[in-house]
Amino acid sequence: MEDKDNNKRPKYNLLRYYLISILAVFALNWLILPMVTQNSIEGSSYSDFRRNLSQDKIAEVNFKPDQILYKLKGDKKIYKTGRMEDPDIVRDLEEKNVDYSSEIPEKPSLFMNFVMTWGFPILLFFFLQRAMTKRMESFGGGIFGGGKKIQKYEPSGETVNFDDVAGQEEAEESLVEIVDYLKNPKKYTDIGAKCPKGALLVGPPGTGKTLLARAVAGESHVPFFSIAGSEFVEMFVGRGAARVRELFEEAKKNAPCIIFIDEIDTIGKKRDSAGISGNDEREQTLNQLLTEMDGFDGNIGIVMLAATNRPEILDPALLRPGRFDRQIRVELPTLKDRIEILKVHARSYKMEDDLDYSLIARSTAGASGAQLANILNEAALRAVRMGHDKVHQEDIQESIEVVIAGAQRKQDILSPEEKKRVAYHEIGHALVAALQTGSEPVEKITIIPRTSGALGYTMQVPKDEKNLYTREDLINHITTLCGGRAAEEVIFNEVSTGAANDIEKATETARSMITQYGMADEFGMVKFQDSGSRYMGDNGNMNCSEETRKEIDDLMVKIVKSAQDKARKLIADNRDAMKELSEFLLEEETITGKQFMEILSKYKNFDEEE
Repeated sequence: MEDKDNNKRPKYNLLRYYLISILAVFALNWLILPMVTQNSIEGSSYSDFRRNLSQDKIAEVNFKPDQILYKLKGDKKIYKTGRMEDPDIVRDLEEKNVDYSSEIPEKPSLFMNFVMTWGFPILLFFFLQRAMTKRMESFGGGIFGGGKKIQKYEPSGETVNFDDVAGQEEAEESLVEIVDYLKNPKKYTDIGAKCPKGALLVGPPGTGKTLLARAVAGESHVPFFSIAGSEFVEMFVGRGAARVRELFEEAKKNAPCIIFIDEIDTIGKKRDSAGISGNDEREQTLNQLLTEMDGFDGNIGIVMLAATNRPEILDPALLRPGRFDRQIRVELPTLKDRIEILKVHARSYKMEDDLDYSLIARSTAGASGAQLANILNEAALRAVRMGHDKVHQEDIQESIEVVIAGAQRKQDILSPEEKKRVAYHEIGHALVAALQTGSEPVEKITIIPRTSGALGYTMQVPKDEKNLYTREDLINHITTLCGGRAAEEVIFNEVSTGAANDIEKATETARSMITQYGMADEFGMVKFQDSGSRYMGDNGNMNCSEETRKEIDDLMVKIVKSAQDKARKLIADNRDAMKELSEFLLEEETITGKQFMEILSKYKNFDEEE
């Protein structure tokens, strides 16, 4: 019964396209074709015709039953006027030696009339119908037919296994059971256990969700079908649901196997509870996916894996037990994870033997596995440019800066005065950071402009990775951000636009302290802002009254101003250190954290702060 219904749907959709094609042909025949086939004829009055004739301007005349067509001398345009009772017209034409002719009315040919009215449109419709049928067949003639988009990886080909995946031990442990089931299903079925029908891999972009799915297939030695969620939704209505059916039919033929849908949120968004849909095609596809997941027996060995970085928008029906039974978090790697990931990717390159992977990992806090791979590739490209036979530590450190701030700008775009201001600005950041307890150590300071638009930057590298931040930590962070502007105020008694990015970050941190972290004594543990997307960095909506919002703004200004006053005082109390460090930076353009601390350690105020 289901097969019959499935066969009816494409026919129904094809009839819709036939109707659309017929309407298009009629519009072409009645509106466009007459405009194309009609000659360029300009109307004129009979008096103009007689005037042109009397002035000997007419070249030739053609009499028709109800109108007169004529051309003027030296003009290719055809003019027309109505035919009137004028017995002298022929005599006047002969006097002016004008060529004239008369068209004998003929009975219209029914055959030619039919050909012109219907023959051409029918022929056009035939070609349109054939083109559309081929297009439909290319999408509906099997997932491995024309226009295929589903990738199938055979176990006999090049496979990925868990040795190729690093830094995701918890996620791997959650998937090992699925691997074992696909390898040895009998020991599970003997006891009555069923394999989870589906597992949803959730995490930020670039953390290795697709790689993990392929590793499961590689470890299990079963076929692996991969498709992106966006490829289910086509311009043809009903094709998304048909592709879902075809995918599962093919999977059943190749069981045991794994089906992987990347970016499943494209088709798995929550349906409108009010019944008002903005995308019927997407909802049909989702409904078909839910039906197919309910329709296959878990014991046949088909495992569904899917990936998303927006789990909060998925339809609850997709996440219930019996469909995607497990949600596996694939988070950004920790310090230890980053070291392991770097070592795995380093296998593909010729590397120096004494590389400090710990330093590289600490310099890339918050980086995903994909970003780490990109950093190493950038380092390899730099090594080739520099003529190295291996990738050196300096190549990797420079590639980190390229990824963070862009490549160095070759041309000198700063005037001496601007360069001096940038130097004091960056030393201001570094000095304030060093004079506060608990701040991240300074690793590098540079005033070399970058292609990202940064005229300089201060790199801080944490000793240890932190998962929790206290109120003092965040205040210190805001104070460090204020250090650059504070240095300009103290040294130059004037501010510039160079602190724009610092202002944005300081404002965002202060707002989050109040609206999300409950760090304001005036409000206590009250949350005023939605979290938004956990993995995509979206800010949530504010949930408070206008009066409360004004209080939040006032308190936010108070926090930032207090941090700015603190930064200004630290700079003013350490002017001598600021001057020597800035002059040294101006001379060298780039200094290390070690050089910075050696100069700073000579000053008493710093020793007292420490």
